[in-house]
Amino acid sequence: MDYATLKLIWWGLVLFMLVGFVVLDGFDLGIAMLLPLVGRDDEERRLVINSVGPVWEGNQVWIIAGAGALFAAWPLVYAAAFSVLYVPLIVLLFGLFLRPVGFDYRSKLEHAAWRRWWDRALVAGGLLPTLVLGAALALVMQGLPFRFDSALRLHYGPFDLHGRFIAAVMLCVVAALLLHGASFLHVKVEGAVAQRGRALAMGLGGLVSGAYLLAGWQLAALPGYALAPGLATDAALSPLTKLVTLHPEGWLANYRATPALWLVPLLGAVLPLLSALLAWRRLPRLGLLASGGACAAMLVSVAIALFPFVLPSSLDPGSSLTLWDGVSSFKTLAIMLGIVLVLMPINLGYTLWVYRVVRGRIDRAQLRRRSHQLY
Repeated sequence: MDYATLKLIWWGLVLFMLVGFVVLDGFDLGIAMLLPLVGRDDEERRLVINSVGPVWEGNQVWIIAGAGALFAAWPLVYAAAFSVLYVPLIVLLFGLFLRPVGFDYRSKLEHAAWRRWWDRALVAGGLLPTLVLGAALALVMQGLPFRFDSALRLHYGPFDLHGRFIAAVMLCVVAALLLHGASFLHVKVEGAVAQRGRALAMGLGGLVSGAYLLAGWQLAALPGYALAPGLATDAALSPLTKLVTLHPEGWLANYRATPALWLVPLLGAVLPLLSALLAWRRLPRLGLLASGGACAAMLVSVAIALFPFVLPSSLDPGSSLTLWDGVSSFKTLAIMLGIVLVLMPINLGYTLWVYRVVRGRIDRAQLRRRSHQLY
C-alpha cells in the first residue's frame, strides 16, 4: 500500500468516526433538547431520559475516538482547528459535562426544584454542543483564520464571518438532531411521549430539508479553493509546498466535475422528508433509519464539497490543510491502521450487542418497577 492510498484511507476513517458520532450521539443530543417538549410531568421526563440511559455513554465515545484519530493522523489539522476554535470547543466540553452529571444526579432527590434544575442542565447539555458543532462546521467551510510561517509556526487573524451561512448551518444541525431525537423516541418509548415524538418528527422533516437546502444555497456563494495540478500526493509534504487557487465554481466544483456525487446531498434533502412520512405512516424504525441516514448524508456531503481540503484557511489559502499534507508519517498511519483494523470491529460488535440487549420499548410500568435501577 502506498502513502497516497494510506492518506485517503485515513480521510475515510476520520469521516466514518465523525459520522458515527453524529448518527449515534445525535439522537442523544436531540432527546435532551426535546425534554421539556415531550415530557409533561416528572415520570414522562424520566421515560425520555431512560430511553437513552443504557447507550448514551457509549455513543459519546465516538467523538473521543474522532478527536484521538485527528490528533494522531492529522496533527497539523488538530493543532490549527483546536487553537482557532478554542473558545467554542471549551463551550462544547462544558455542555457535554452537563450530561453525565445531569443523568446521574437528577433522580437522587425527589424534590421538584432539584429535578427541574437538572432538567434544565440536560437541555443545555444537548443544545450547547449542537449549536457549537453547527457553528464550527460552518466556520470550517468558510475557512478558519490561520496561516503557517516558513517554520510552520501557526499565526492567527480575525474571523471573516458570513452570518447568514452560519445561521443556516446552525439551524440545519439543530433541526436535524431534533428530528433524529424525535424519531428515536417514537421507536423507544410507549404512550403519550412516543406520540409527541411522532408529531414532532412529522413537523420537523420539512424544516430540516429546507434548512439544508438554504445552507447549500448560501454555500454556493462562498469562495472555494482548488489545488494546482502536479502535487506529489504519495510523498511527505509540507503545507507550504502546494499552490492553492480560487475555484470559479466554489465548493460545488467536485459535484459539477462528478455529477453522480449529487446523490449524496440529494439524500440529505430527501431523507428528512421520508423520515417525517414514515412517522406519519407509523413506521418508527424506518423513520429512525431515515433520520440517521439524513444526518450521515449531510455530513458526507460537506466532506465531498471540501475534498481534498480538510481545513481551509481564510487568512492564507496556501496554508490550507488537505488530506495530502496535513497527515502524519507513513509509518505512523500504517501502525494506526493496524490498530484500527483490530479494535474497530470489536467496537462495532460491542455496540451492536448493546443495542440488541436493550432493544424494546420503555413504558411507565417498567419505570415504576425498576425505579431504583434507572435514572
